[in-house]
Formats: sequence, C-alpha cells, structure tokens
Amino acid sequence: MQKIINGADFHKMVKIGAGLLEQNKKHIDALNVFPVPDGDTGTNMFLTLKSAVAEVNKCVDNNLVCLSEALSKGALRGARGNSGVITSQILKGFCNIVGAAKEFNTKTFAKALQEGSAVAYKAVTVPKEGTILTVIRVMAEYAVELAKKNSDFHTFLPLVLEQGAEIVKQTTDMLPVLKKAGVVDAGGKGLLIILTGFYKGLIGEELEVDFEEELAPANTMEDVLPDIHNLAEIVFGYCTEYVIIHMHKKTTEADIDKLRDKLMTLGDSVICIGDLNLVKVHVHTNNPNMALGYALELGELHGLKIENMREQNRELKALAQKTEELKPLGMVAVAPGKGIANLYKDLSVDQIIEGGQTMNPSAEDIVKAVEEVPAKNVIIFPNNKNIILAAEQARDLTTKNLVVIPTKSVPEGISCVLAFNPEGTVEDNTTAMNESFKNVKSASVTYAVRSTNLDGLELTAGDIIGLDDKSILAKGSDVSATTLELIDKMLTDDICNITLFFGEDIREADAIKLQEILSEKYPSCEVSVLDGGQPVYYYIISME
Repeated sequence: MQKIINGADFHKMVKIGAGLLEQNKKHIDALNVFPVPDGDTGTNMFLTLKSAVAEVNKCVDNNLVCLSEALSKGALRGARGNSGVITSQILKGFCNIVGAAKEFNTKTFAKALQEGSAVAYKAVTVPKEGTILTVIRVMAEYAVELAKKNSDFHTFLPLVLEQGAEIVKQTTDMLPVLKKAGVVDAGGKGLLIILTGFYKGLIGEELEVDFEEELAPANTMEDVLPDIHNLAEIVFGYCTEYVIIHMHKKTTEADIDKLRDKLMTLGDSVICIGDLNLVKVHVHTNNPNMALGYALELGELHGLKIENMREQNRELKALAQKTEELKPLGMVAVAPGKGIANLYKDLSVDQIIEGGQTMNPSAEDIVKAVEEVPAKNVIIFPNNKNIILAAEQARDLTTKNLVVIPTKSVPEGISCVLAFNPEGTVEDNTTAMNESFKNVKSASVTYAVRSTNLDGLELTAGDIIGLDDKSILAKGSDVSATTLELIDKMLTDDICNITLFFGEDIREADAIKLQEILSEKYPSCEVSVLDGGQPVYYYIISME
C-alpha cells in the first residue's frame, strides 16, 4: 500500500512515462485522422516529454519544487504541434500543484490533474470536446471523486487509468471526423500512455528508455544561453567542469557530500552529482585550482574543462552593442523544403524555420529563430495548422513583440509576405496580411499511409490522394492525374493564378509537363511551377 509519492517516485514516474510514450509514438502517429504520412501527434508529444525529462534530469536532487519547475519549463520549451503544446499546459497545471508540496497523496494528485485540465483548456482558444482536453477533464473529475474514498495509489491509479481508457474509446463517437476515420483521438491516447507510464514507474516496472543518451542526463552540465541585453558583471570568472573516476579506496559517499559543501564556498552554480563509480562536477569559481585540489582527494580527474567566463561576457556585450540598432519589423516563416525556403528568403523573410508536415518545430525552435531577427517586432507565418499553437506559445518565451499570422499552408504564407509593407506599422501589416491569405486556396497531393473509408472515398494504403484544407477530394494511382482531378474540383471562375510547388520525389520534367496540360486546359489561368523540394507531398498547390 502506497499513500504518499515523494520526489524520487515522481522523478521515476516522469522518466518511465516518457519512455512508454517513446515505445508507442508510432502507434499514436498512426491514429492521425487523415491517412497521410504527416501524422505526428505521438512524435510531437514524445519530443515535448523528451525536452521535459532533459530538464528534470538536471535537478541536483529529488526536491519536488525543483522537479516540478524543471518538468514544466522543459515541456514548455520543447512543445511541438498542437498536441505537444496542450500536453505542456497539462503538465504545467499539474506541476503548479505538486510543486507546492514535499510529497503528495491521492487527493493532491487528483487536484493536480484538475489544475492541468484547467490550464490546458485556457490555452486553447476554442476548446473542442472529443480531444485530449476531454480525456484529461474526465480523468481529473473522476480522480477527485475517487480520492475522497481511496488513499492507496496502487488501487487509485489503475482505476483512474481505467476511466481514461474508457473516455479515450468514447472519443471516436464524440467527433464526426474521428468516427469517419474509425480511430480514437491521438492526443487523448498519448496522454493515457503517459499516465500509464507514471503508474508503471510508481510500481517499479522498468522500461528500456532508449532516448536516455540523447537527453541531458542527471550528471550533464547545464548549458545556459544568457540574455545578451541584460548581462551582469561576472562575479566568479571560471566555469570549471570535470569528472572524478577511479575513486580512492578510502573515499565514501559522505566525501562526495563534503566535496559539494567545499565547492559551495568557492563559488556558485555548483553541481556535484554521482556515486562511488563516477562523480560529475560543475562550479563557477575564481579558484579553479582549489576546485581541482579538493576533487583529487577523492580520485582521478577526467574530462577537465575550464572556461574564462569574463572573456565570454566581453564578447557577448560586444554582440549586444552591435544589435542595439534594430529595424522596426521582421519576418519568420516555416518552410518544409529548400526551394520554398529559398523563395521566402528571396521575398525578404529574415529567418526560415525548417519544418512543416513531417516535423513540427517546437516553441523553443521558434523562439530561437525570432531572437535572431534584428527587429523589435517580428511577424511569424506558421504555414501549418499544427504549428500555430506552438507559435502562439513562443510569444510568452521571447522578449520581442511576436505577432502570429495563423497561416495554415505555404501558399497562405507567401500571400502574406507579398502583402508586407516595410514602411507600414505592425498593426497595418497585421491587418493586410490577415486579409491577404483569405483569398488563397491551398491544396496538396500525397499518398495514403493506411486503408480507410473517409470523405466518401474507399482508400487503400499507397493510393495517391489530393486534399484541400478540410478533406480528401481526389484519389488515384497516378500523381499527375490525381493532381488534375484535385485542381478541377477546386477551381472556380475567380481563380486566375495556379502555382505548383513540386516536391523532392517529382522530376522537374514531369512538373513542367503537368504545367503544360493545365495551361492548355485552363487558358484563362496563369500556371507556374516551382521547385519546392518538400518531402512527403508531391505537390503543394496555390490558387488565387
């Protein structure tokens, strides 16, 4: 019977939760409503958890305050896609509660789930039932009632998970689009797997966590990127790092604790973690010689690194001085292929984030790109409906005024860039861009990754499919023929320009041949083809 969860328990629960999600991420990806090869809900949720675990592993001890802050921070910075952003918000709310205690019981756990649900709902402008939001809300409500009568986690958590499994199953009937595809909500299923991992970690069930080496493990030194516009004077000048190996026979665990205490008297940012097999040390000090001397009393030194932080500080201040003169307005765009990226660059977009259908950038990826733009105000074009939430979350992580134009496709983003007025205000440009992309029709051609019946079409894995921004309109066995059918169904009398961005799997000669066919079929339209270089999608199509 276990009535209390402490920091050590929680640390393991988080790690096993991420590990179980990694093992099941392909299964979650396969639950994507549309049978296209960019279903990445599981991948996005795992990368979000991976970032969170990396931060958790940096905690010097299993204090719940430290663990909760790290988990929340890591998930926030690593959030990718809508599913990753919502997951990060659930974890943020959960950590708000458990981080306020030295240990917690079932009532606190239930309250934490409830807070996670509340924070996640607030993060979504128009919450939709039948999604991960429904799953966390129902599980939280059930947990609160259950905790009133049950204080044993070994009984409590399985019942909460059982309720979660039932509500995940019901999501198929809650949303018509899920019912059509015959799948459950991918985000809700992913959340259930994470919480199942929490339970497995609590009862001591081990998993092979393959991403451990890719993460920053508990004994890896933190690499802090300073704010170059707020650089303080350096008090302790040398960043000193090393590993102690081959301990002396007389060395004890208590000696490691004493070493940590000694290092605390030498400087700050002290990390001293490990056991009698290996200890890793990090300290900022003015006396690296003494930090090394104390360590030699325990064993041999390996991987020694000493950096002059005052010199680094001077270089950063020089960089800050260079960036003081910023232009009023800059732009960032997400682009799925080199050709599309080059087009955005030619149109004076300051920073390009590689990503899109198959890899959604995280909020932190977006922040890094935004911070690189030499402008006070930055406009971003996500160009994918699954990146918009991450872009909005990035607003809270950057010091700049970030404006998110909710573009859902590359053509919409290009339309916005063409509407850009470098002499206009942020407000004027925002208004013009939001109006411009409404006049663009976007479409794409790819292949089905599984057999299903959707939008009145009987699809077989491998079929070529044509989509607008809402549904599948065409299918076939030939890329060009399916593309022609798709355009024919979408074309209206007011369309006068058709642009095809051909992907990495299409030969230029075939794209030009398709251009000739379209020009002959629709003489009133100007038809262009450009090398987009995007993966997965044979064609991305713009119609204006």
